[in-house]
Amino acid sequence: MTRELHRDFDYQQAHQAVYDLRSAIAYLKQFPDQVLETSEPVDPVAELSGVYRHIGAGGTTARPTKTGPMMVFNEVIGHPDARVAIGVVGSRQRLGYLLGAAPDQLGQQMCRALQNPLPPVMVPKGSAVCQQVVHLATDPGFDLGKLLPAPTNTSEDAGPFITMGLVYAADPETGAENVTIHRQCIQSRDELSIFFAPGRHIDAFRAKSEARGKPLPVSVSIGVDPAIYCASCFEPPATPIGFNELEIAGSLRSRPVELTQCVTSSAKAVADAEIVIEGEIVPDARVVEDQNSGTGKAMPEFPGYTGEANPSLPVIKVKAVTHRFQPICQTTIGSSEEHVSLAGIPTEASILAALEAAMPGRVNNVYAHSAGGGKLLAVIQFHKRVQGDQGLERQAALCAFAAFRELKTVILVDHDVDIFDSNDVLWELTTRHQSDVDTIVIPGVKCHVLDPSQSPAISPSILHHGLSCKTIYDCTVPFSQQHKFQRSDFMEVDYERFLRG
Repeated sequence: MTRELHRDFDYQQAHQAVYDLRSAIAYLKQFPDQVLETSEPVDPVAELSGVYRHIGAGGTTARPTKTGPMMVFNEVIGHPDARVAIGVVGSRQRLGYLLGAAPDQLGQQMCRALQNPLPPVMVPKGSAVCQQVVHLATDPGFDLGKLLPAPTNTSEDAGPFITMGLVYAADPETGAENVTIHRQCIQSRDELSIFFAPGRHIDAFRAKSEARGKPLPVSVSIGVDPAIYCASCFEPPATPIGFNELEIAGSLRSRPVELTQCVTSSAKAVADAEIVIEGEIVPDARVVEDQNSGTGKAMPEFPGYTGEANPSLPVIKVKAVTHRFQPICQTTIGSSEEHVSLAGIPTEASILAALEAAMPGRVNNVYAHSAGGGKLLAVIQFHKRVQGDQGLERQAALCAFAAFRELKTVILVDHDVDIFDSNDVLWELTTRHQSDVDTIVIPGVKCHVLDPSQSPAISPSILHHGLSCKTIYDCTVPFSQQHKFQRSDFMEVDYERFLRG
């Protein structure tokens, strides 16, 4: 991962320049190798993602792949009036440009935004750019598959997926609002299936509505300000039920997110979204995710494997699709570096907030590593300053597990290690870690449902799917031994004068 940026670059420019997807793309074009635009016709069925796999997917995507520029496909076969953007936040460097922070400071910046929320505001229905064009489901010829250039990542996918759909809903009892990204598969002309990982807030809202025998109004905003997408990926306990993640996005931009009333329901949508799907989750309705493909597969997910199709998923009955003129459908590859950015930065912020509260000044930084898709693996940089700090590093790992329950592995490193350089992390693991005393395992703990190794067939400690053995690799040097583990001390020089020719 590249961390070198312009030393004199003013990151604060982003707060004035970026406010929606189009302004984000325009802003990125000023930087070299960040945007690749093409008018070569591309098939959204597997080909589009197959192209981007080589150009810039990265993450846990099957090799060969690399972290590269975002792409805009201007000619999508079967969709003459729409474009597709992929990889918008597909690198930490690019996200630094877009959010206005150095790449290694994104977690801290997100942590500050979490602690200083700014509520969204409403703009009048009909005046929002997301409603420039309105298609009602009652219109003759209405068909989600024709309206939306939603790609399939692979030829095995259950169908076209909405992978960057920001789902909005409100608690039917309290009115508390929530936004989250959930995978949605186009099942028919006016139906989507929606997958909820356990514990998601909108699923709790759905269950409440279903218990009353009533539908849950929802909107799905596609193509929004990257700050909104990143903020929406916070999870409990950092954002408890009833916390509206749009308030974090507002804080990141120092201006409130603008919402508008949906055309057909009480749900709200992001006013400057490229596309909005309006609908409702139908009570007691379920669908087999791969009913149209029969492959048994869903789509590639963040651990790097194609997830199994779910046999029973809730259904969104679509009532309308609204969009901007010549909309851009934003998408992602589930196993890409983009997922690392979306999930990983909020993970870092959640862990940093918890650790700073528990042991102020001891943890320098946290990296939700690409190898874990931004969720399963964290590298924590701990600074032991006095003898009394010995043992606190392992307490920090335990706090991290509590702050983010889907975390599976923690690597603890010293303050002299670059946590964003995997070679440096592995160097410390190799030269400062002894497995018999420095590896701590905690079996039988809840983790993420999409980790395929969580199976009784893999380990007798796993009683049922969804449990995992969590691991701490303590690579830090005991405080009393630090004098024996000093890195070679090179002369500090002005090396740049040798690069000027």
